[in-house]
Amino acid sequence: MNDLRIALYHNLHSGGAKRVVEEQARRLSAAHTVHVYSTSAADLAFARDTANAASVSILQYRTLPFAPSPFGRFNPALWLINLARLDALARQTAKMIDDANFDVALVHPCQMTQAPLVLRYLKTPSLYYCHELPRKLYEPDPARPQSRRRQFRRTLDRIDPLLKSWEWRIKYLDRASAQRATRIASNSKFTSGNIQAAYARSSQVCYPGVDAGAFQPSPRARESFVLSVGALTPSKGFDWIIRALGELPSATRPPLVLICNYQEADERNYLNELAERLQVQVDFRVGVTEAELQDAYARARCVVYAPIREPLGLVALEAMAAGAPLIGVAEGGVAETIIDNVTGLLVPRDPSAIAQAIDQLGTRQEFARQLGEQAREHVREHWTWEQHITSVENILTETEESK
Repeated sequence: MNDLRIALYHNLHSGGAKRVVEEQARRLSAAHTVHVYSTSAADLAFARDTANAASVSILQYRTLPFAPSPFGRFNPALWLINLARLDALARQTAKMIDDANFDVALVHPCQMTQAPLVLRYLKTPSLYYCHELPRKLYEPDPARPQSRRRQFRRTLDRIDPLLKSWEWRIKYLDRASAQRATRIASNSKFTSGNIQAAYARSSQVCYPGVDAGAFQPSPRARESFVLSVGALTPSKGFDWIIRALGELPSATRPPLVLICNYQEADERNYLNELAERLQVQVDFRVGVTEAELQDAYARARCVVYAPIREPLGLVALEAMAAGAPLIGVAEGGVAETIIDNVTGLLVPRDPSAIAQAIDQLGTRQEFARQLGEQAREHVREHWTWEQHITSVENILTETEESK
């Protein structure tokens, strides 16, 4: 394969999508010329793609500060101004990429608009790697007590013209930007279906990988705690796991460890109250190191992964790489990563079903061990970063040749 000159763009916070960017930047740089473009608003410390690429350009961008209460109703106007400033920066970035005569642009999402605005201005052939849609604009929020307590505010939100203007603008820009990409790749069949429905565009599934060497089983016996991993937000479904544990007998109820890269204060308060009411012990760990995360996977009795309509979810792959007995809710991309009763257990979104699976893995230890071993072998064979990069390289070459 010929050496490609690749402009890699993203404006991401921490999380699974940023980890994919880091792996692509590092591994593509081994055979191609890669220049990373990002903004100062991105999380440049998490998964340091900039340290591995041949070169990097960080464009300065800072949002205008939001108004405090009681003037928060004017914030959508500030968001629209921030969008206009981001659009100007996107135009500048696209010109920089085009003027540098790259063969192809590999474009990842933006934390503000999802599909990044730079796609609207690029003349360089572009591949948009879509991890998910702007879910808040397409999916209902999970019900929470604080949502009911704020019913008056929610009523105002439905009729607020500034807020509606901002939501409409974000949805328009996301769709318009995605439609301008030369090609679109996605992280799962589930995401590809969402892309077709929202953007009327086909996309090629290009599954991410997992570094099986970084996630190792422990030679010691697994401990009693249940582990789940993800941002501490309603969409990650941690409340379903707490409810499931609450259905187990108190004498044998395992504690729950939640490892989170980010937390919302309201969600943590809600989960704390729920855990106290159901007498479930929860240990919140926010912002842990990679070594601590890997150690938790290796020691956990089992990993339970219950996100709501998750586009894919690297957590399941990491758990399998560590040989951890795994339970996943059978929806979204999670159902594409776990083979039921072979590499883990797939269950419906039901606390009783999750509780039964946790109990099964706790009482049938040999079965749990076999699941972990089979899962580790499966990801080592079918979910490698080498396979992912080969797919990305093929799609980038096709994209470059389309100019």
